Amino acid sequence: MPELFANYIAGEWVQGAATFEDRNPANGEVAGCFVKGTARDVEDAAEAAARALPAWSAMSAPARGNFLYKAAGILDRNFERVSADMTREEGKTLPEAKGEVRRSINILRYFAGEGSRLPGMLAPSERDRVHMFALRKPVGVVGLITPWNFPSAIPAWKLAPALICGNTAVLKPASAAPLSAWRIVEALHEAGVPKGVVNFVAGPGGELGHALVNAGPVRAVSFTGSCQVGNGLHAEASKRRLRIQLEMGGKNPTIVLADADFPAAVENVVNAAFFSTGQKCTATSRAIVEDGIYDRFVAAVVERTKKLRVGDGFDPGIDIGPCVDQAQMETVLRYIEIGRKESGEPRCGGGRLTEGALAKGYFVEPTVFADVAEEHTIAREEIFGPVLAIQRARDFEDALRMANHTPFGLSSSIQTSSLSRVFEFVYRAEAGLLTVNLPSAGVEYQLPFGGSKESSFGPKEQGQAALEFYSDYKTVYLKY
Repeated sequence: MPELFANYIAGEWVQGAATFEDRNPANGEVAGCFVKGTARDVEDAAEAAARALPAWSAMSAPARGNFLYKAAGILDRNFERVSADMTREEGKTLPEAKGEVRRSINILRYFAGEGSRLPGMLAPSERDRVHMFALRKPVGVVGLITPWNFPSAIPAWKLAPALICGNTAVLKPASAAPLSAWRIVEALHEAGVPKGVVNFVAGPGGELGHALVNAGPVRAVSFTGSCQVGNGLHAEASKRRLRIQLEMGGKNPTIVLADADFPAAVENVVNAAFFSTGQKCTATSRAIVEDGIYDRFVAAVVERTKKLRVGDGFDPGIDIGPCVDQAQMETVLRYIEIGRKESGEPRCGGGRLTEGALAKGYFVEPTVFADVAEEHTIAREEIFGPVLAIQRARDFEDALRMANHTPFGLSSSIQTSSLSRVFEFVYRAEAGLLTVNLPSAGVEYQLPFGGSKESSFGPKEQGQAALEFYSDYKTVYLKY
């Protein structure tokens, strides 16, 4: 029998009348069964968080940090199991899963350390014998809604700054991959976090997301997911004047200029387009290539892509796992058919893989389209799968124009050896995350993360910038 994972409310593991299955997208096997939460469970969790708030926020920040340090150590001890859980439920390769779990551990430790230096403000007064300063204070109960593509790292980078700032939290993970987030909550429970400080409710996104935004005690909501859902949450949150943070879609370009390190540029584009099955919000979905090397670059990318190995993430040597579920696979295949109609036959890939054991999973061939025009659908809409559209640009100025010609602004990359072009790109690219001679996907936790335009809304995540969303200021004027 598959293991049953309960919700976590007020420090207790809570059962329910209904359950749902967390299945391995590589073979259809059940990775676990989860209690299916209800709107009432969300309300109970929010009320438990409200009850826990006064004592938790009154605790010193270094003391709160100690719980994060302990949880990080617990995850570290269970590293192999937690990593395997992620591959089993989300499908990414085991090396990628291990990298993500390591990142989650480091995030917990990073924000645990912030507890010992939680910054306020100090400024001199114009008045005699007046001391002025501002202290950080928590926002209150926060709702955290996380996606399936980084099922451990994103819950970690929302939970850790929320807790270190003195907030209490209700975490709602994606139903396609809830186990990785559950393991973090399990670690916090084992670390002794007081009852009600952290709460976990799994279940359908529409019902539970609506309930979370409308739960009376909730004062802020942080969401990562699709633009459609994020925009709906924003509309709901605005009715209650909630603080809200949204990280949503992208249509991320990589500009490849003729003076680039050619082999490195090929590798960076293939890495960013296809690793994690292209299921990263920062993945390269458009390669914009200068005319002088265009044909050669397309040929090299196609050759490299054909060498990628697709299969079960537990198998050694596998580069790309499955799409996370049938619905996502069907979305990717639908966009590939649209690409065929608008841009012609793909240079490689373009279908579902069904040979042997692959027939049990949701595997799509890494797919490369060339000669894609700006108006083509696959150059404009986010696909969230292993599909790369290659576009031709006359020169740097044309490439930068094309890169910026999108309603999204999450990540953008350039491959070039020209220092001048690098700085032109840095100052003129319309995206929140820029990479130079690196893949567009792949960020670290020490610096702010977030996009511009329709990709993001609200303060940035990660690094010290994350503290801005999860805290407010209490300003003090003291006459002595």
